[in-house]
Amino acid sequence: MGVTQLNPTCSKPRLHSSQLSFLSRTLPRHRHCTFAPLHRTQQARISCSVAPNEVQVPTVKTQDPKSKPECYGVFCLTYDLRAEEETRSWKKLINIAVSGAAGMIANHLLFKLASGEVFGPDQPIALKLLGSERSIQALEGVAMELEDSLFPLLREVSIGIDPYEVFQDAEWALLIDLLDINGQIYAAQGRALNAVASRNVKVIVVGNPCNTNALICLKNAPNIPAKNFHALTRLDENRAKCQLALKAGVFYDKVSNVTIWGNHSTTQVPDFLNARIDGLPVKEVVKDHKWLEEEFTEKVQKRGGALIQKWGRSSAASTSVSIVDAIRSLVTPTPEGDWFSSGVYSNGNPYGIAEGIVFSMPCRSKGDGDYELVKDVIFDDYLRQRIAKTEAELLAEKRCVAHLTGEGIAVCDLPGDTMLPGEM
Repeated sequence: MGVTQLNPTCSKPRLHSSQLSFLSRTLPRHRHCTFAPLHRTQQARISCSVAPNEVQVPTVKTQDPKSKPECYGVFCLTYDLRAEEETRSWKKLINIAVSGAAGMIANHLLFKLASGEVFGPDQPIALKLLGSERSIQALEGVAMELEDSLFPLLREVSIGIDPYEVFQDAEWALLIDLLDINGQIYAAQGRALNAVASRNVKVIVVGNPCNTNALICLKNAPNIPAKNFHALTRLDENRAKCQLALKAGVFYDKVSNVTIWGNHSTTQVPDFLNARIDGLPVKEVVKDHKWLEEEFTEKVQKRGGALIQKWGRSSAASTSVSIVDAIRSLVTPTPEGDWFSSGVYSNGNPYGIAEGIVFSMPCRSKGDGDYELVKDVIFDDYLRQRIAKTEAELLAEKRCVAHLTGEGIAVCDLPGDTMLPGEM
């Protein structure tokens, strides 16, 4: 990391990273310090003093504490990327907000983001981490680990408990809250994104029931295009590819064109009709069609529950991998002839699926963060019947959260197999 050099004119020795971390943790919540960018040949002088019972911020340029959440440790320094030779070819820094940032999924995901694995080796990032009063100390621990990892591309880390501060100027928002009161949380986070995030922010909702939580979020963010909201169904797609590869005796990279239709629940529809193995239709490779319709479909639908029984907890690691896959599918051009699954707003879809819900469908991207729905798919009676069932479940969920989407009074007639918070 190119850290700005400091020569403080006070009796204390030069501040090291660990001391900066201590200052950040002992300052009032949401206060942070910013040092003006310097060229390598320059040095800055700051003046500071320590009163008997307080620590003061060095008297350098500061920002309104309401404008940003609290920065952390060495990340309170700012950098002049243009002055550092190794960063001259880097892209413009992007802001990534992560809610539920002290949880297990985020614990895997944040380090993938910071390493450059997701957005590329020339893309600097700022991580904006949202927690709660209960998780703020754990969030500080996460920031400490990020600090100790010395990721060159990670230029800023800020932590906070107010979404209106953490989501400020966010260009990506990864919403991973796994709580029983998800509906209210996603309504509040939608309003915060609507107020302070980038107008073209891309939002991926992970917390279950993720399709309906994504719907709640987008309905509370009318100034952000509904098309920008995604419910994570990529984990289901990855699970389906794995099962097809195992059955066919091939490696998973031979499996393509897999779609998850509908809800991230046990009514989801893993589509083997349009999927391919080594370029051939799955039904030509896997002759056991009864296995496809029964065992394969059920294995994918109930994989999360089976893993919890074995592991004793939800699939945090593979979920974080699927979030990475979902983002990369939007920022990397889709391979010719292939597609990927994502839960997206159903308005204007070409499949005859009910509008006004978030429904997983096949998508393609040019790598610009946007996507288009795939039109060249086929349906048979079996696939149509299965899609109708998951569609009915999502419509029932929508009625149940009408009070959170501004569409009337909630009427709950949900079936008993809706995915619970924390179950992936």
